Amino acid sequence: MESLHVHFKPKNFIMLFIAGVINAVGVTLLLLPSNFYDSGISGVSMLIIQLLPGSVRNYVQLWIPLIVLNLPVFIFAMKKQGIEFTLYSIFAIMVYSLASLVFQEVIPRFIPGFFENGSPIGGGESGNRIICAVFGGLLSGIGSGMAIRYGGTMDGMESLAVMFAKKINLSVGNFVLIFNIFLYTLIGVLAFAGVIPNNGASDFTPALYSIVAYFVASKAVDFISDGLDQAKGAFIITSKYNTVCHALSEEFGRGLTVMDGRGYYSQSEKQVIYCVINRFQVAKLREVVSRNDPLAFVTLMDITDVIGTSIKYSRVNEKFLKQRKQVNDAFNNQETSQDKTVKKFDNYDNGEEP
Repeated sequence: MESLHVHFKPKNFIMLFIAGVINAVGVTLLLLPSNFYDSGISGVSMLIIQLLPGSVRNYVQLWIPLIVLNLPVFIFAMKKQGIEFTLYSIFAIMVYSLASLVFQEVIPRFIPGFFENGSPIGGGESGNRIICAVFGGLLSGIGSGMAIRYGGTMDGMESLAVMFAKKINLSVGNFVLIFNIFLYTLIGVLAFAGVIPNNGASDFTPALYSIVAYFVASKAVDFISDGLDQAKGAFIITSKYNTVCHALSEEFGRGLTVMDGRGYYSQSEKQVIYCVINRFQVAKLREVVSRNDPLAFVTLMDITDVIGTSIKYSRVNEKFLKQRKQVNDAFNNQETSQDKTVKKFDNYDNGEEP
């Protein structure tokens, strides 16, 4: 049997621990006390608790359905997702569940009336419900985004989507979206019918506020998991690639990639320059390219993350500039040495002592 090769990083576990705590703060201290709901399996767990009879609900905290529903999903998906992703995800869920237990059970024992007025952070008044929805969704999204960024996930719904989406001709994103639409519709109907708590009203308020939280969370997930650089990839098609490359290298201090190309209609040889810049350098790139080749064709695309030599760190640019200076100095010194040698032989030919 082939041995498994896994590469766990301590940094990932540290960041997943932070992600789990952040997620628990958003869900247990903002959403759940306000009778709002998270998305995915986390939202299902919250709904299950609200559907329990009052006498039972007091003894079943959020961490129980979180573990019961998520663990089988991750274990079932291990073959498809890989052992690293599975164990990272289980660790994140366990931290999320443990932090939820601390917030719901441990802290209230030391602070009487901790949840008496609803959310201990956003307040229990109806005027603060939008605050609970927005910031609860924001913290939940940050936690989920961090979990994805560091190799796992905070919810088993993504794993279910990966396993079953293609079988019913759906993308992973659409699978998750359809599930959440169904979940929030069910929440709205149950709230309207008075089956789940709704502050004494008979309307769709819990579902509507939950949708707000979900929208904020989804944007936070994209922002965190896709990277903070907001980098841009630039393809520059030019017939003056030496001039353009030199100008870009001098301006931005980083390497470039040059590829050969051919115009389809003109059949003329061209070079395609590829480089990665940050979003604040787009205007400068346009100015540099147009100044050196007004006929150049430039396309820009969004890059969600950069792996390897990253534009994040200025020390990379400084190292590149230092290396380039050393090469230029060596080249100039070589030329100077050759010039001196030629001059010596020229003097010798003129009858002078070399």
